[in-house]
Amino acid sequence: MFVDLGYPVRAAQRLKNDNREDELLNSRILFLTTYNTTLDFDEIFKDHQLADGIYQIIARHSKHYSKSGRKDLPSATDVQALSETLKLLFNLSQYYPQHLKDLAKCAPNILKILCRIHLATPVLQPPVTYLVNALLNLSIIYDEKPPKDSDPNPYFPRPDQFCNIDRFISILDNAVRTYTEEQLETLATPLVTLLRKVFEFAPSNVRPHMQTALLPTNSERSQPLGQSNTLAARLLRLSNSPVAPSLRESVASLLFELSDKDATSFVRNVGYGFAAGFLMTHDLPVPASATEGWSTARGNGDLGEKLTSVDGKEINPVTGQIRETEPEASGQEMTEEEKEKEAERLFILFERLKATGVVNVKNPVEQAVQEGRFEEVE
Repeated sequence: MFVDLGYPVRAAQRLKNDNREDELLNSRILFLTTYNTTLDFDEIFKDHQLADGIYQIIARHSKHYSKSGRKDLPSATDVQALSETLKLLFNLSQYYPQHLKDLAKCAPNILKILCRIHLATPVLQPPVTYLVNALLNLSIIYDEKPPKDSDPNPYFPRPDQFCNIDRFISILDNAVRTYTEEQLETLATPLVTLLRKVFEFAPSNVRPHMQTALLPTNSERSQPLGQSNTLAARLLRLSNSPVAPSLRESVASLLFELSDKDATSFVRNVGYGFAAGFLMTHDLPVPASATEGWSTARGNGDLGEKLTSVDGKEINPVTGQIRETEPEASGQEMTEEEKEKEAERLFILFERLKATGVVNVKNPVEQAVQEGRFEEVE
């Protein structure tokens, strides 16, 4: 009945008013009508310039955020109204992709707000989460002339093309240090997805900047990759998270894309231990030298060297650690009896794993017996 009486059209018209309370109410009404109603938003876009109205609203909000740090900061009502408008923008971009070109002009002002807004603790809360979500569907590359006084690509503005990227990465770094993996599953996945989209269209001078910021550095290779407290190490651990499947997939995909979608570079950057699961689940070929020792890999020429050396230093291709920093093996070699007990323990563990039904795995001990590689010892 609400839709039939034409109230959503009135709400769209009132969005043009420069009033935060009107914006809060009317954006909320329109947001709710994007779900399970007969409202024709195509008509509102065409007859009531809905995209222009949303653009003007966000442009007004952006004036509260200045580099000069002036004190006319947004009120609580301002923040609530902006959040509702951003939620509406996201749903419209999600459910009405035919209007994305008109909505994309909102991106510069959203980026301006996101770069200049004070980040609270914890960081991923409204309106920051809504600012990130609103950018997810908006075009990163303009097909036509950008809005007046705007850079050709607002994601990489002149003169500082890194400012937005650095802000995204700063927010992510703050988040992964603050939230649990379960919380990050919901809160951080959109931000990682946004970074993936931005990297795909990043200029040639921006891509190395992102790779340096998000991939493990050589200084981290004094220990197995993923064990330090850097952002890259935390991302590696999230790429194997058992409790955050969506985030795990998104982070692993980001690391693979930062490696130029090349399996060999991926293994070299993160270590085969972190790369193996992603490569296998996506049916990507595993580099032949990934799990081989240094001496074997060197025989494979450039590929082996790429996997097993960094700055001329030998690395473990599985852990990514520099060989000379690995702890020396301690203790005496196992006796035959100890080897037999260890084989028995592994056999039992694999049988238990098979019984869970989670994975279908061939017991390596059983396979070795079947292939005649075990000898009975009296």
